[in-house]
Amino acid sequence: MKYTFIINQKSRSGKGGVIWNQLKPELKKRRIDCDILYTEYAGHATELASRITADGKEHTIVVLGGDGSISEVLSGIQDCRKVTLGYIPTGSGNDFTRELKLPTDPKDAFENVLNPGKIVPVDVGIAKSGRNSCRFGVSTGIGFDAAVCHDADQSRMKMFLNKIHLGNLIYLGVALKLIFANPCYDMRVRLDEKEPIHFRKTCFVAVMNQPYEGGGFWFCPKAKPDDRLLDVIVVSGISRLKILFLLPTAFVGKHVRFKGVDIYQCKTICIETNRNAAVHADGQPIGFENRLEAALEADQIRVIVPESKQK
Repeated sequence: MKYTFIINQKSRSGKGGVIWNQLKPELKKRRIDCDILYTEYAGHATELASRITADGKEHTIVVLGGDGSISEVLSGIQDCRKVTLGYIPTGSGNDFTRELKLPTDPKDAFENVLNPGKIVPVDVGIAKSGRNSCRFGVSTGIGFDAAVCHDADQSRMKMFLNKIHLGNLIYLGVALKLIFANPCYDMRVRLDEKEPIHFRKTCFVAVMNQPYEGGGFWFCPKAKPDDRLLDVIVVSGISRLKILFLLPTAFVGKHVRFKGVDIYQCKTICIETNRNAAVHADGQPIGFENRLEAALEADQIRVIVPESKQK
C-alpha cells in the first residue's frame, strides 16, 4: 500500500510539526512507500488533495492535523469512492476521532494507519453559505457555536492551552465568554423540503455528521457517521443564564431534556437567519452570512479505524 501524508505542522500551535518529526523516521525504518506533503497556508490541504486525486486512481491519504485539516482534505478530494482516509489527530478538539473510536495519541494513530485494523464507510457533509462551499466530516453550524469557533481560532489562550495539553478547553472558555455577548436570531429551518419551522431568539443551529463538536460537546447523541443522515440541534427561546447552566450538561448529552433544545434528522437542510451570523464547518470559520445549506455527498469515504471499533 502506498500512502500520501498531508501534514499540517502548524496544528495545535506548532505541536503538529514536533509530533511529525518524531514519527517520520519510522517511515524510512519500515520502508513505507509514501509521499509526504506539507501545508503552507489555509486552504492548501484542499489544493493538495485535489491535485493528488485528479488522476482518478485509488489513493490512501493520511492527514496529520486537526478537524479543520480533515475538512480541507475532504473538500479537495475529486472522488470519495476512490480514497481511503487515515487520521493522526494533532488538533485542539479532535472531534472526528470520538465516535469512530480513533486513537487520540499520535503514535497510536500512526500505528493504526500503518497497520489498519479495519476500514469503514463514513458520510461526508457539504456546507454552502454565501459564496463559500466546503465539505465537513464533523459538523457545520450557524450562530453561537460558529461564533465560538471564530473566536477560538483567533484566541491567544488557544496557544497556551495547547502547550499544556488542554486545547479542547478553549471552546468551553470562549463559549462562557461569548454567552452574554453573542446575539440571538430569528431562524427559518427547512428540513428535506418540508414546511419550514420558525424559531425565535435562536442561539444556534448545528448540523452534525457526528455526535460531538467543539472539543467534546455531545450535541447530537444519536448521530452516526455512516447512517446517511444529518442530525440537527436547534437551541432557541432559552435565557442566557439557562444556557450558561445548560452548556456543561452537553458534555454528557443531558441537554436534550431541556425545553428549547430540539433535535431533528434529515438528509438536507436550509437555515435562514434574520441577519448575518457566524458560520463554521468543522470548527473553521467560513464567514458571516444569513443562509446555510447542508447535505450529504452521494458517496461515502473509507476511513481506517482500529479493529476494536464497533459498528
